[in-house]
Amino acid sequence: MSDDFLPYGRHQIDEDDIAAVVDVLRHGALTGGPKVDEFEAAFAKAVGAAEAVVCSNGTTALHLAVIAAGVGPGDQVIVPAVTFLSTANVVRMAGADVVFADVCPETGLLTSETLAAALEKSEKAVAVMPVHLNGQCVEMPDLQGLIEAHNLKVITDCCHALGATYKAGGFPGDGQYEDFACFSLHPVKSIAMGEGGVVTTNDPVMAKRLRHLRGHDMRRDPRDWKMPDGFAPDGQANPWYYEMHELAYNYRATDMQCALGLSQLGKLRQFVARRAEIAERYDRALTGASNVLKPVRRTSLATSAWHLYPVLIDFDAVGVSRAELMKRLQAKGVGSQVHYLPVPWQPYYRNLYGEPHFPGAGRYYEAVLSLPIFPAMSDADVDRVAQVLKEIVGEAK
Repeated sequence: MSDDFLPYGRHQIDEDDIAAVVDVLRHGALTGGPKVDEFEAAFAKAVGAAEAVVCSNGTTALHLAVIAAGVGPGDQVIVPAVTFLSTANVVRMAGADVVFADVCPETGLLTSETLAAALEKSEKAVAVMPVHLNGQCVEMPDLQGLIEAHNLKVITDCCHALGATYKAGGFPGDGQYEDFACFSLHPVKSIAMGEGGVVTTNDPVMAKRLRHLRGHDMRRDPRDWKMPDGFAPDGQANPWYYEMHELAYNYRATDMQCALGLSQLGKLRQFVARRAEIAERYDRALTGASNVLKPVRRTSLATSAWHLYPVLIDFDAVGVSRAELMKRLQAKGVGSQVHYLPVPWQPYYRNLYGEPHFPGAGRYYEAVLSLPIFPAMSDADVDRVAQVLKEIVGEAK
């Protein structure tokens, strides 16, 4: 693949990021050390939450939040049909059932109408997991009446939304609209930690439980102990002792990851600002360029974090399949991707819940294509992508 090939997403690692990790390798604890606490405090401040709990990746963040919310066997959780696999899978991992909700065909997002329809199909819904897709945010105020009427816990999937800003103030994950928010720090996300995830909450009791759950529920604080074995005859705590009160996981993040995350977090606003510039340049080049090609409709609640730049293409009208168009783009040095195949379409969920019928998700999926967007792209790169795409669409027509 040539050096000027543009993938749909790419991390940006600078010398100061490398130096931060090397410093841990030379001088610090590799895991379970001070960088974990330091990163959590910085992340919580960045999104305006009281607590941030770092873990190994975005999927484990979602799993921890679902468990901490009390979801378990016999429960149902509402999940939008268009999302990454893990949003639904963690519900099944907790022993509960997924009730899929349709989405807006123009944004791929959960709406009050599609949530209401999903709730009509659900008898035991205890939670909803709105997904902030592509960097855009679900119109959360529109959902509040249904959430309150059905007494639902809210776990927002913010894996695409780190760096988005609510226009009325605040950020996704600050607790305005959720009990828990989950983030991914995968290399193509707003900031990179290699792999990494975070759960934010404003409930310190829940944050403590999340930290227990990510580390085998090993409780070293004598105030948590239930058995007398932890104490010497003089009443002092035995220094080697710990207790486990429930089945839990090894979902910890390392100090090396957190050192990289800290360095990257300092560049978050810079990264998101450049993504916004790229998106605006795409908008100018593509809006109105063709009646069969248009950027995804913008939502009003928040400014996007621009994790992805998706367009909607009428492939039937263009007269070329999406696969063929992607191959032609690749031949011109332009990568692209589809986000996402609706989760209910997967064989596992078809076998579990039957043939899916989600017309909004189907229409969105059939048309969507993600174009390259990452901070290191130049204006010339953006112009090249737009020009190549317009040429292919024009030639196909």
